[in-house]
Amino acid sequence: MKKYALLFIAGLTALASLAQGDDPKTLHETAKSFMRSGDFDNAVVVLKRALNQDKNNLEMQKDLVMSYYLKRDYVRALEGVKVLVDRDDADEVTFQIAGNVYKALEEVKDCEKMYKKALKKFPKSGPLYSEYGELLWAGKNFSAIDQWEKGIQADPAYGGNYYNAALYYFFTKDKVWSVIYGEIYVNMESLSERGSAMKGLLLQAYKEKLFAEADLMKGEEKNKSEFAKAFLETMSRQSGVANKGLTIETLTQIRTRFILDWDAKYAAKYPFRLFDYQRQLLQNGMFEAYNQWLFGPSNDLAAYDNWTKTHAEQFEALDKFQRNRVFRMPPGQYYKVN
Repeated sequence: MKKYALLFIAGLTALASLAQGDDPKTLHETAKSFMRSGDFDNAVVVLKRALNQDKNNLEMQKDLVMSYYLKRDYVRALEGVKVLVDRDDADEVTFQIAGNVYKALEEVKDCEKMYKKALKKFPKSGPLYSEYGELLWAGKNFSAIDQWEKGIQADPAYGGNYYNAALYYFFTKDKVWSVIYGEIYVNMESLSERGSAMKGLLLQAYKEKLFAEADLMKGEEKNKSEFAKAFLETMSRQSGVANKGLTIETLTQIRTRFILDWDAKYAAKYPFRLFDYQRQLLQNGMFEAYNQWLFGPSNDLAAYDNWTKTHAEQFEALDKFQRNRVFRMPPGQYYKVN
């Protein structure tokens, strides 16, 4: 009760200030404060007053639509987005908000038209490709992967498309891209819940897909990606190590030898940020700790916790290294060929 009373008093105080003739900018800040506290009704009240003074302000219009959406007044939210997406200055976020509204109303066809319009205007927007693909996937349309791949190629620094594509490939016969895209995503968003979940999927992909058979090249005759073939050929040299079982120790051994072999034969032909990062960790004596961090929690949490305690110096060095760097994939390193 005390919490609600404080919110009520805060609301009255904020609304009382409106009578003092606040300018649109001040009103907008007040409305955003209401949005942050979850009071979307009062956010709507204040935003309407602000828009009376500055009716064409895009940011305030977006916040008004978002407030309607968050208070589940989807009809009014839809009225707003229909106007917003036709504005010449509509930005990527405008179309993302529109996507949320159309999805909430299950207006699939209109939502698809909107994403096509959005991507025509913003052909390098990773978030829009990701969300369009999710719309298609929700309708069991397998062309969703085409959107995620386009997003990876157009906006390689955005993580969402790697996440969706890794999940997609995990449930196909493909051996390569669930492993590569999964590890890229984990490094991009290591602190997120999805990043933690992806670690488990990545370990599973190594065990059940990549090294499921002794001959990694089996069934790859029609693979059009020379990069993927090079990856499998290099990994296949360590297939014998997998005979000992895929533990954190054997995975570290396999992946260490992979980087050394890849550098000797393919690194110049196929520059790739993920493998450069692995090499950097290896050169700095942190690759064992990295593999523990990547696979340990999913493989055996108790053993991983024990490893971090008995190797505290190595673990702390890796943690510091990761925190001081932002992992991003650069343009020009897209090798997936359909």
